[in-house]
Amino acid sequence: GVQQRLADLKSSLPPDLKINVFYNRADLVNAAVHTVSKALLEAVVLVLILLILFLGNVRAAITVALTLPMAALITFILMKQFGMSANLMSLGGLAIAIGMLVDAAVVVVENMVAHLAQAHKYPHRPRLHLVYRSVVEVAAPVTSGIIIIMLVFLPLLSLQGLEGKLFSPVALTIIFALGASLVLSLTLIPVVASLLLGKVTDHEPWLVRQLHRIYVPSLNLALRRPWPVFGIALAGLIAAGVLYTQIGKTFMPSLDEGTLVMQVENLPSTTLNGTIKLNTEVQQALMKGVPEIAQIVARSGSDELGLDPMGLNDTDTFLVMKPQDQWSVLDMAALREKIRHVLMTLPGFNYSFTQPIEMRVSEMLTGSRGDLAIKIFGSDLTELNTLTDHIKTVVSAVPGAQDVATTDNEGLLYLNIKVNQAAVARTGLSVSSLEDILRAQIEGQLAGMVQEGAARTPILIRADALANAPQKLSELPIALPDGSVQPLSNLATVARTTGPVFVTREMGSRFAVVRANVSGRALTDFVADAKTQVAQKVELPIGYRLEWGGQFENQQRAAARLGLVVPIALGLIFVLLFSTFNSLRQALLVFANIPFALIGGVFALYISGEYLSVPASVGFIALLGIAVLNGLVLVTYFNQLAAQGMAIGEVVRQGALRRLRPVMMTASIAALGLVPLLFATGPGSEIQKPLAIVVIGGLITSTLLTLILLPILYQRFGQKALKPTPPTPSAEPLL
Repeated sequence: GVQQRLADLKSSLPPDLKINVFYNRADLVNAAVHTVSKALLEAVVLVLILLILFLGNVRAAITVALTLPMAALITFILMKQFGMSANLMSLGGLAIAIGMLVDAAVVVVENMVAHLAQAHKYPHRPRLHLVYRSVVEVAAPVTSGIIIIMLVFLPLLSLQGLEGKLFSPVALTIIFALGASLVLSLTLIPVVASLLLGKVTDHEPWLVRQLHRIYVPSLNLALRRPWPVFGIALAGLIAAGVLYTQIGKTFMPSLDEGTLVMQVENLPSTTLNGTIKLNTEVQQALMKGVPEIAQIVARSGSDELGLDPMGLNDTDTFLVMKPQDQWSVLDMAALREKIRHVLMTLPGFNYSFTQPIEMRVSEMLTGSRGDLAIKIFGSDLTELNTLTDHIKTVVSAVPGAQDVATTDNEGLLYLNIKVNQAAVARTGLSVSSLEDILRAQIEGQLAGMVQEGAARTPILIRADALANAPQKLSELPIALPDGSVQPLSNLATVARTTGPVFVTREMGSRFAVVRANVSGRALTDFVADAKTQVAQKVELPIGYRLEWGGQFENQQRAAARLGLVVPIALGLIFVLLFSTFNSLRQALLVFANIPFALIGGVFALYISGEYLSVPASVGFIALLGIAVLNGLVLVTYFNQLAAQGMAIGEVVRQGALRRLRPVMMTASIAALGLVPLLFATGPGSEIQKPLAIVVIGGLITSTLLTLILLPILYQRFGQKALKPTPPTPSAEPLL
């Protein structure tokens, strides 16, 4: 839209005027969408390969894979109805769900293939009857499992602020996609399978045979010697708890926008010409010392709208980079260090780094730029300036502190005009009349308008350079009511003085801000250390207080919200499990899989060096749903076998072996579907990577414990909740 409008305006511009677009946010959006779209396509290919390997039947794999385009189509229709766009986060939600979309279809088609493979044993049964029975057999656990996964994403819809804007589309997209996949798996997929699947043999694929070869002795050993398994699981749980305390916490991984914004702050008393001179020196040094920079565009001060208040001493410098394959450094962090090294040769000003979108979002949400913003509230401006300088010194010494700065709020030049009221009264001139005369001389007085076609230009008359010349202002002639003229020095004293640059207020209280970025440390760890140091070394006067904000404020808000709503979602999951099994004992068995599923996610975060951020928390949420689904499928089949009067030992052995393939399929497909996000490198991959790490790591331990620990627990505790009935002679065995 904007580019089209610029093209339309080009014909009306002078021929020698050129429009140079130095920053176009659409480039970043397109690159980020390309990153997640590429990962989505790669995930589809990986999922299809896994389906063929596990099912050993290309037609069955294609039947399951049909869920992907159909569910995606329904998702896009629902997104359109809800006014959602196909952006980085919504498409990312689809990429996250790509492995889960086929979970229901995998269980349904796998069970259908198993029933049809045994069709020769029951020649009197029609094919459609076998298909129907296979679907009915797994319909309840599949429905409950998918609804549970949808439930675990509901807490994301309650997030507020930036995290809510980012992850609400993710949650809605996943819920839409999973709901569509459930409906398709119980309606379209059985119909397509009944038509597409030919004669199915009972010969298991090579991959499944290898899994059985490893799993059978492992399961038998675990059932004979359960206590070592309990010990290993408990040790893993304790180790995960210990490691969790060592994992740093932050709000959100920084999105690499490809463009840096360097904020340069000169002395408050600097004139516009002084600011331009400093910026020119800085820009020339950067262009010479940092060849990765393609173009520099700077903006000093603010416009008259006041939407982005900046003094004439403040400059936002846009550093437009060359393509990354032309860089001599590895990444943006190394490039910032290179820029800092160049700026060290130019002392006398403050600077900090941010990015265009990051800068605007931070200003809108927290009112300041930076990972951490320490607000000092108080009444006296001089005391506030003293405290900010002291806190800045203390915070700069904290390990991980970077770009620690505070706006210099002293040193702005003022003219102090002290009126001699007695002298003014003797002349017959009022003080307000004298103020009006001086205001007209310094600020100017509107004298008319000049009409030039449709444009109207105001005519302003004012004295030249009086504001910066106290002596000249003292000699200003003042016309008196009696017609005489006296210099201003006879009526008032004029002196130059310094004062605050501006006065900022929040909730009616004056405040100053110390800003800091954090590098090489978790945000929460840095803030904890900074709070300790400030509390020990800075004594606040009575009536003064501190508030810790910035990205840290966002992180605290998101953690508090998730800490409230996730337990509610877990409670709903437990209620759903109880209603599915009608057994408190069995609901607890499946529910117990949740903490063990978190073990791998915690270990994966710790080993990878990632922080516990909002995306990682979303990964843990997704992990809960998948873990519960696998446990639900397994326990449901145990119950079906036990209902036939089978001994509990055989129930867990045969049930675990029979459900090995669907459990491994759902887990491996969900994990492998996230591998492209794990290795993606384009813009936007920073947000998706922690989520993929958590889910992949968690699914490894979750699957192992589901297949080994859950049968042991069921054998020991689940049988007491069962009421098996002996089979009648005429009863046919359930496949």
